[in-house]
Amino acid sequence: MSRIFITGTAGFIGFHLARLLLAEGHTVHGLDGMTDYYDVTLKQRRHAMLAQNPNFAATECMLEDLAAVDAAIDGFAPEIIVHLAGQAGVRYSLEQPRAYVDANVTGTFNIMEGARRHKVQHLMMASTSSVYGANTEMPFRETDKADTPMTIYAATKKATEAMGHSYAHIYDLPTTMFRFFTVYGPWGRPDMALFKFVKATLNGEAIDVYNHGDMFRDFTYVEDLVRAIRLLMFEAVPQRPADGKVPAGDSLSPVAPYRVVNIGNSKSERLLDFVEAIEDALGQKTTRNMMDMQPGDVPATWADASLLETLTGYRPQTDMRDGVARFVEWYREYYNV
Repeated sequence: MSRIFITGTAGFIGFHLARLLLAEGHTVHGLDGMTDYYDVTLKQRRHAMLAQNPNFAATECMLEDLAAVDAAIDGFAPEIIVHLAGQAGVRYSLEQPRAYVDANVTGTFNIMEGARRHKVQHLMMASTSSVYGANTEMPFRETDKADTPMTIYAATKKATEAMGHSYAHIYDLPTTMFRFFTVYGPWGRPDMALFKFVKATLNGEAIDVYNHGDMFRDFTYVEDLVRAIRLLMFEAVPQRPADGKVPAGDSLSPVAPYRVVNIGNSKSERLLDFVEAIEDALGQKTTRNMMDMQPGDVPATWADASLLETLTGYRPQTDMRDGVARFVEWYREYYNV
């Protein structure tokens, strides 16, 4: 069993990953800033559930607080670090860009320094499909150029990928960056479309459908996502190629133990089909405000997850309708609707 330090354990993905690792018997120390970007009560409930396991403890501090981050990492002495925390949200980055530089760049640097000091066996850090930006050739492959970010959120995530590569090269620090697509499921974030659509529909309110519904997303069920992270954690630790040669289709760096991996469902679904799945799960129709595309948004995302499958033998495959139904079931129970 390993000692695993996870940032963002009160967040959506971090909570699910910590719960999976605790169930396997690992010791987990979480770190979360409990910011009010969305309902803090939801974050507190997630942490309370994790705290029922004696192998879980957590530190509450901001990623930018170097002294607090150092104390948490040094006190735990992790073997593996999974960095999931950060300032999320594409649209919010248009309003508060500095929050993204502070949390995603400075905060990530603080975590990387901790990983360097403790010479961890594997540093794993979250990136996003948003780094593909204006790319139009799909499905997106890890070896595609990602030089056209559309928001400061995407730009900060691309910056952390570059920072991670430099540390992997200089300090021989095995590092995996995973690019998430549209993650959804129980205990999800209130600012995401699924949560907002379900809440609005149950309250008899209209939902905002951008680009008049002409949008496509690679919807990835959260339990599939964290299973993929868990498999990459132990079974696909990157190693610096001795001869500098990289296998075809692999994003492994020729000069560092560093790799980028897409984690997606390998299927681009129409937004209006997603809305119809919500209607079916709720048993009622939505009222739709058909709106123009929002600044920073992209019309489509689609992951090529073949590298993940090559490395782990696993490919996310939860059907979107099944995943939506599970979220609705959780929402009704959690909010007593």
